[in-house]
Amino acid sequence: MAKLTKKQKEAAAKIEKNRLYSLKDASGLVKEVASAKFDESVDIAVRLGVDPRKANQMVRGVVTLPHGTGKDVRVLALVTPDKEAEAKAAGADHVGLDDYLQKIKDGWTDVDVIITMPAVMGKLGPLGRILGPRGLMPNPKTGTVTMDVAKAVQEVKAGKIDFKVDKTGIVHAAIGKASFDADKIAENASELIQTLIKLKPTAAKGTYIKSIHISSTMSPAIALDPKAV
Repeated sequence: MAKLTKKQKEAAAKIEKNRLYSLKDASGLVKEVASAKFDESVDIAVRLGVDPRKANQMVRGVVTLPHGTGKDVRVLALVTPDKEAEAKAAGADHVGLDDYLQKIKDGWTDVDVIITMPAVMGKLGPLGRILGPRGLMPNPKTGTVTMDVAKAVQEVKAGKIDFKVDKTGIVHAAIGKASFDADKIAENASELIQTLIKLKPTAAKGTYIKSIHISSTMSPAIALDPKAV
């Protein structure tokens, strides 16, 4: 097991063991324990009482964080020529079609989100083995396959994220930066948690929100009181 650095020990000492924090207190504390020289990301991990192996208990959705993620999201718009100007005006970082499809075939995936149109999805199918493992394959359910390309680009740039429960029943998401005000971290976290609650599968039995932890890139996790949110 790796030894903790002095800063990591100091951060861990500020977090009370076995305490379940309120969202407000945890949002302030995660800023306090973030001690890296860079602006650390703030992440949330929510353990759900679902069995992701069963289709009727899969939890997946999108949420627009009120204060964004603090990250400059790189967007590739794979669109037909008539939609290129629209995508560029909306703020897409890369716009095109066949030239970018070839770049992806050659191994280029230096973007965070790909937005495309229904008519283009057929061309993306063969690239699934490249885009799928990286979470880049556009999906109508997350709003990244649409005719309203401009709106999709604007929403992603403004802080719209998609999430999906993993095979262990946990939803992971970035909800801001350590430089954010504590209130903004709390509001972003609350927005995601409330969205998860609305998406509770009817087939899920027992406790739905089992645990919630937030942490910065380099800090230990802080446990929240699920009942308080």
